[in-house]
Amino acid sequence: MIVLRRCALLLAVTVTVGLLPVLAGRDPALTVLRARLTDREPDAAALASVRAELGLDAGPFGLLRDWLAGLPRGDFGRSWVSGEPAGPELLHALLVSLSLAGFATVVAVLVAAVLVSVQGGRSAAALAAVPEFLIAAVLLLVFAARLRLLPTSGWDDLRYAVLPSIALGVPAGAVLGTVARDAVRAAQAEPWVRTWRAAGFTRHRVRAAVARRAASVVGAQLALVVAGLLGGAVAVEVVFAVPGIGRLAVNGALAQDMPVVQGCALVVLLVGTVTGAIAAGVQRLVLGPAFAERGMQSPPIRPVPRPGRFSLVPVFLIVAVLPAGLWRDPLAVDLTARLLPPSARHPFGTDALGRDLLARIAHGTVSTVGLAIVVTAVALLLGLAWGLAVRGSGAADLANALPPTIAALLVATVAGPGVFGAATAVACVSWAPLAAHARSLALEQHAAQHLDAVRAIGAGRFWVLRRHVLPAVVPAVTRNAVVRLPGIALGLASLGFLGLGAQPPRPEWGLLLAEGMTYAERAPWTVAFPVAMLVLLGVSALTLASRIR
Repeated sequence: MIVLRRCALLLAVTVTVGLLPVLAGRDPALTVLRARLTDREPDAAALASVRAELGLDAGPFGLLRDWLAGLPRGDFGRSWVSGEPAGPELLHALLVSLSLAGFATVVAVLVAAVLVSVQGGRSAAALAAVPEFLIAAVLLLVFAARLRLLPTSGWDDLRYAVLPSIALGVPAGAVLGTVARDAVRAAQAEPWVRTWRAAGFTRHRVRAAVARRAASVVGAQLALVVAGLLGGAVAVEVVFAVPGIGRLAVNGALAQDMPVVQGCALVVLLVGTVTGAIAAGVQRLVLGPAFAERGMQSPPIRPVPRPGRFSLVPVFLIVAVLPAGLWRDPLAVDLTARLLPPSARHPFGTDALGRDLLARIAHGTVSTVGLAIVVTAVALLLGLAWGLAVRGSGAADLANALPPTIAALLVATVAGPGVFGAATAVACVSWAPLAAHARSLALEQHAAQHLDAVRAIGAGRFWVLRRHVLPAVVPAVTRNAVVRLPGIALGLASLGFLGLGAQPPRPEWGLLLAEGMTYAERAPWTVAFPVAMLVLLGVSALTLASRIR
């Protein structure tokens, strides 16, 4: 039944992607003509020639039929821009992205292992808050341009994969490390650990059992990380000119090359479905007979620790920026004050147009962080509801595999580009890891041994859910959502930079970073202060998450 649901859902999404040219509400012939001949005015004869060439006269359902008929043969249609078959280019981009995602996954696992071993909670928050494209730009500047140790761009041998893999894997490893640290702590608190130690089992064997127990939760997240890295490496692929599927999808979206976008979206969705199914199988394999025979044990609920003396300092620093900068004009241009360093008049310096950075960061705090909090809350509620109520995880796998850029394009075809479209797109994909986390914890809780006794004495399904399942699931998933808040804020701003969300000159943290990266060597404060705010947001998110039990 679960397999049938996955296939039905994938078919529905495939049909939706196939109807993308119709949903866009634009004449495909006009789009193709403008993409090929930008200097020619469209006339009836030229449009008729394009329609005949691409078979557009068959109508929307005829186009869908022809597109679906070609998929089993690997025929994704012809590019509207180049006129060449989209399949070979798509296959090459897929192989490149799969290789890059594999290398980045290795980096993510290593980073997560280090953070778990050293209990680096705040380090994880700081790393998760740093955008991939900024890490990529710094690595490119230092190790490629300055030291000339590695190539600057392209994709040829293993040397070309080092810097992009690090840029992609470090933030992903920070998020994965947070989930793994929670899973390890929960496993160590379970009663069987004390029983094993009392029975004389060696420390090494106990640690191995704890790692296996935690792997059931981490494995599902790791599969989602792999699928997310495949389609979400757009910025890194652009910085290093990697010919991957994310870069191909964005270029196709900006050029309105619908066959290319359709192929990219379908491929990443298929990969997400496969990795999700593998993750579900791995979880059952790792848990073994205890899961199938309802022999799991639940960890005790831990009390909320007292906050440290300086734990709220990052929160206060973010709040302190608001009254200092909100009264300033973030849009005032002064070309005589371009790229001024921090001073008493401009505490954070100025940008390339002489605009006060303190004002832009303060106003960006309200818009970026406020919208990110709303999106995170929506994603958390949707993830909890889906993870607790739905047995299958096919929709979550598909949503996680869909890059925010592609999701934003799909939303923009209906609602148009803008802040609402970007927020909707990010929310549509951000709930998937939370749903997978909630589902993993809920399945283990339902398989707990003591719940059989509770059900035997007459406890109903909702009573069990309220008294046993929710207390074990909600705190951990909420911590996961709060830790992802900086990434969601960055995702919103990145879509604005690509033209699918907020537009310049609106003060957005991601836009500030994108504008300042050009002048990072000459005026490092244009990048340093937005990055500092993102890091403070990440540490603040971890501080708030640590209070949730």
